[in-house]
Amino acid sequence: MTEEKKKISLTERLRQKYRLVILNDSSFEEKFSWRLTPGGILILVSAITIIMSFLVISLIAFTPFREYIPGYGDVSNQKELIRLSVKVDSMEYLMDAKNWYIDNLNNVLNGNISPDDKKLDRDSSKKYQNINVKPSKNDSDLRKEIESQDKFSLTLGNKNAGGISGYFFFSPVKGMITQSFNMAAGHYGVDVAAKENEFIKAALDGTVVFAGWTANDGYVIQLQHGNNLMSVYKHNSDLAKNVGDHVKAGEPIAIIGSTGESSTGTHLHFELWYNGTPVNPQDYVLF
Repeated sequence: MTEEKKKISLTERLRQKYRLVILNDSSFEEKFSWRLTPGGILILVSAITIIMSFLVISLIAFTPFREYIPGYGDVSNQKELIRLSVKVDSMEYLMDAKNWYIDNLNNVLNGNISPDDKKLDRDSSKKYQNINVKPSKNDSDLRKEIESQDKFSLTLGNKNAGGISGYFFFSPVKGMITQSFNMAAGHYGVDVAAKENEFIKAALDGTVVFAGWTANDGYVIQLQHGNNLMSVYKHNSDLAKNVGDHVKAGEPIAIIGSTGESSTGTHLHFELWYNGTPVNPQDYVLF
């Protein structure tokens, strides 16, 4: 009987009616009144909670707001965002490289190239004074023997070469020629395949007139020599000289690579231009 009284008492309490009245504080005039019960308030709060929960779940499940919830976003969309971000970075780098190339080309055409004034500090330690750098007799005899043989000559004579037939060209890199000079096909140089990280050397004494990146040929370095002769070295992985540097024949100027859209493997594309016209490097250089 006690439990039933408690249940009846709780039910009656929920059914008891109350009145919510809003009065004017100065005149005590009744402005609003609302009759309510505790049970009705409980039902109203429950209904509002259910409706709000349904709206929040719908907002998350059927709108793009779910992308802002950590761990709830679509994995494919995240991968696409990462791919697009990397692509934008690549395009930005390519645009910077092209702008840099155009600026350097304008400087070369306008004659705004200034030599590099930086000089290396002289070695004052005197650690190398006692080193004997004179060649031995056997070495001198071997050099004379090799230089006297035509097949080891550093230049191959060409009667039609004109002003450059007397130059002694240093081989930029030792390797195998994979594609020869073909002016008709638009291939204005030779492709020389060699092992990775091989140094590219200057064919003659000259001045660096271009050292930078191009989309088609990758890292390119271009030397201006005497007698209106120019040499070009393409597809390098890195460059060791800057515009304005003066280099000696046989001095390392770059590292062989496979950069640029037109490259198909690790090799050097080497060109020789004389009086604005490409010439066959195999006529003058022994690779």
